[in-house]
Amino acid sequence: MSRGIVGLGRESAVAVNTLEYVDISSTGNATDFGDATLARESSAVCSSSTRGLWAAGYTGSNSNVIDYVTIATTGNATDFGDTTAAKRAVCGFSNETRGLISSGFTTVNINVIEYVTIATTGNATDFGDTTQARRVPGGCSSTTRGLTAGGETTVLVNTIDQVEIATAANATDFGDLTVSRDGSGGASSNTRAVFGGGSWTSYLNTIDYVTIASAGNATDFGDLIAGMYAPGATSNGTRGIWAAGDTSGGNIDSIDYAEIASAGNTSDFGNLTAARQSPNCVSDSHGGIEAAAASTPGPRNLLTLGCG
Repeated sequence: MSRGIVGLGRESAVAVNTLEYVDISSTGNATDFGDATLARESSAVCSSSTRGLWAAGYTGSNSNVIDYVTIATTGNATDFGDTTAAKRAVCGFSNETRGLISSGFTTVNINVIEYVTIATTGNATDFGDTTQARRVPGGCSSTTRGLTAGGETTVLVNTIDQVEIATAANATDFGDLTVSRDGSGGASSNTRAVFGGGSWTSYLNTIDYVTIASAGNATDFGDLIAGMYAPGATSNGTRGIWAAGDTSGGNIDSIDYAEIASAGNTSDFGNLTAARQSPNCVSDSHGGIEAAAASTPGPRNLLTLGCG
């Protein structure tokens, strides 16, 4: 199990419904997977070892649509249900059972967290609130705990919130990123969360990490190959990837990777089929489902090359 799907985003000034996939355990270029039901950017994502979801986003107006795919089988997405409100600039994370959608922007920044049960289609339900209303945070998780990191209130913030995924409740303070930013991409193992890139005002290449089980401030991990805003990110439990994003030179199609257990700079992985920003990534084996994925037979990898 090591498939990552990079979905949606914006090419030039146009939102797209593109879904493409890679084998995270190898390197190489992405291959077409299918299409989402609606072109949009700045969605939230969550996934189990079998199913990936994209929730809300921006189409030219805010959306409440939730789509899903079966990760092992290429094809177009299917309607899952709706979020509690139309919104964009959200983040998501999950374990094998439950997907959470955190923060975002409606007509104002919001602190809402909602959840779905990934195996059963239906509308999202209220979970609780983050510690502050914000948009464009990064998110990732272990099998038990989810993190919402950074974002923008009226200013960029470095706040990291935590929730226990199994228990609906308000978030509590976890610690701080090394630098205030929005638009970072989060990838995780079951023990470590890694947040890369962000901040459209300066296009950061900064990567931070935290130990998910132990609240505290983030530590420097290394650097992305280039500073980028709003990359899509996910992992296979051991390796994190950061795909596309906006740089000082415009949107890019490159994919970076790093081994989550070993701090250091990223390396080149390959390329997407087109340059874009604000995509979102799911996988069948990220840190939130690592334990379940290890005991569940996975799909056959179809590439020499594998967010929630």
